Amino acid sequence: MDERLASRADRLDTYLETHDIEAVWFARPNSFAWLLGGDNVVDRDAPIGVAAAGYDGEEFHVVTDNIEATRLLHEEVPHEDVRIHRYQWHEGSLASGVATVSPTPAAADFDVPGFDEVDASAVRQPLTEADIEAYRELGRDVASAVERVCRELEPQDTEHEVASGLRVTLHAMGIETPVALVGGARRAQKYRHYTPTEEELGDYALISVTAQRDGLYASCTRTVAFDAPDWLETRHEKTMQVEVEALAATKRVAAEGGTAADVFDSIRDTYDEVGKSDEWLNHHQGGAAGFAGREWFAAPDADDAVHVPMAYAYNPTIEGAKSEDTVLVTADDVEVLTATSQWPTRTVAAEDGSVELERPEILHIETE
Repeated sequence: MDERLASRADRLDTYLETHDIEAVWFARPNSFAWLLGGDNVVDRDAPIGVAAAGYDGEEFHVVTDNIEATRLLHEEVPHEDVRIHRYQWHEGSLASGVATVSPTPAAADFDVPGFDEVDASAVRQPLTEADIEAYRELGRDVASAVERVCRELEPQDTEHEVASGLRVTLHAMGIETPVALVGGARRAQKYRHYTPTEEELGDYALISVTAQRDGLYASCTRTVAFDAPDWLETRHEKTMQVEVEALAATKRVAAEGGTAADVFDSIRDTYDEVGKSDEWLNHHQGGAAGFAGREWFAAPDADDAVHVPMAYAYNPTIEGAKSEDTVLVTADDVEVLTATSQWPTRTVAAEDGSVELERPEILHIETE
C-alpha cells in the first residue's frame, strides 16, 4: 500500500472503530479525491460523481458502472491497491452498487438506503504531509496565474473578460475555478460577491478566486489600481490586519483546543479595533480550507474544532477592499501558500507578535 493510502487507512480505521461500522464510502468529488487522489467527475453540475470510493478496514474499493470502470482503472485510481467493482449502467445505480458490495453497517457521504451519513469534512482534517506538499504546489500555481492576469489589466477591460482570462490561465495548469469574482471600481464597493458582468473595471478592481486541483482548494484575492480612490489604501490595510489577527487566533485556539467561534471572536474584536465594528456583518469571514473551499466558516456560534496542520483562508472585507490568501497553520508557524514573491507585499504583524506575515499590497498600474 502506498504512503497516501496508508495514511488514509490509519484515519479511517479510527473512524470505523469510533462509529462502530464496517465500511465507509465517498462519492462526492472532493472526498473521492481526498481518499484516492483521483477524479470521479463527468458532469461538473452534479453533486455526486460517477464512482464511489470505499474502505472496509482491510481494502480500498471503487464502485462504478461499466461505462466508467476501465477509464477510472487506467487513469484515476491507483489500481494495484484498489478493487474495482462494476455494474451495468442499465441495471443499477451507484447507491445500489455500493449496497451490493459493502459490508454493513456502513456509512456514506451520499444517499445509500440503510447507511449512516458520514461527516467527511471531519475525516479530512487535519492535513497530512502529502496533502501539504500538494497544497504548496497548488498555492504557488494559483497565485502565479492570478497575478499574471492582474499585471495585464487595463481600466477598459470588462469584468467578464478578466474572469475568462483567469479561468483559461488556471485551466491550462490543470486547475478548475469554481469561483472567479471580478469587481470593478463601482461594483467592488457595492457588493461583497462581485460576480463578473460586462461592466468595465474603471479606477481599480478586486480579483478573487477559489480554485481546485486534485480535490484541494486554494483561495486568494488581489487588488489592482489604475487611479485608486483616496480611501482604498487605508481600508486595504485594515482588512490585512483583520486577516493576520485571524491567523494568529487560529494558531492560539488550536493550541488551546478551542473552536471556530473563538477565532471569530478575535476577528470581531479586530474589526472593532480598526474602527469598522459592523463590517463583519456584511460578509462571511472565511475559515478552514482543504478538500473544500471552506471546511468550516468562522461564525459566532461555530463549534467546529480548529486543527493544525491545516490550511485557512480568511477573507475580511471593508467596503470596497478585501484581503485573502490560503495559509498553512501549524503548531509552530504560519506559511502563505498562495504566494509567488513576485507581487508587492507589506509585513503585517499580529498585535501579540505571534504572527508576522507578508501580505499583498495594492498593485498600482500606470495608464496613459
